[in-house]
Amino acid sequence: MEITSTLHRYPTPTMADPVTIADIYALFQTSQAEADRRAAEADRRLVALNADADRRAADADRRAAEAEQRLQRLERVAANTSREVAGLTTRWGQFVENLVAPAVIRLFQERGIEVQEISRRMQSKRPGAEMEIDIFAVDGDVAVAIEVKSRLGRQDVDDFLARLGRFRQAFPHYPGYRIYGAVAGIEVDEGVDRYAYQQGLFVIKQTGDTVALANDRAFQPAAW
Repeated sequence: MEITSTLHRYPTPTMADPVTIADIYALFQTSQAEADRRAAEADRRLVALNADADRRAADADRRAAEAEQRLQRLERVAANTSREVAGLTTRWGQFVENLVAPAVIRLFQERGIEVQEISRRMQSKRPGAEMEIDIFAVDGDVAVAIEVKSRLGRQDVDDFLARLGRFRQAFPHYPGYRIYGAVAGIEVDEGVDRYAYQQGLFVIKQTGDTVALANDRAFQPAAW
């Protein structure tokens, strides 16, 4: 009796409820719904990414078009500025020539070179010897070729010396002439006047409202 009583104290184990087709179908529906939700979310993100990419591409195209327009405006401004600067440079060069030319005869006559006539912008188009002489002053069989600059630098002197070396090739109808050279400048870079002097060139500089020869009386010009 005691043993039987003891066994009745513990419940007899039972099996779990069996999985039904309805349970499996419900689980499938839940999984399918989750898959559909994830697919829909992926589609939404893809659409958003495509839209963002399109927006970025359109924005990049707009910026590129604006940059091209700015570049075209700058090119037009640069072209206009270049023309204006070229015109101003030409006018300023003419002003400097107009300042130098009237004084040339007086300046060189004072140095014993009796120039009687001057020519401006004397040009040669002979192949291999193209050049232009700003002012050319003539005295019998002596002539002075003058290079005029608003600002005279050392490179200007070197370029002019090279041209003087080709002078007879450019202007062969001056075969018996003794050709002197001169450089003139409203502004002269430091040391350039001395450099030109050492190369045998006359140096014409602005003095007040006119111009004067900077070379001293001991100067001996080179002849070409």
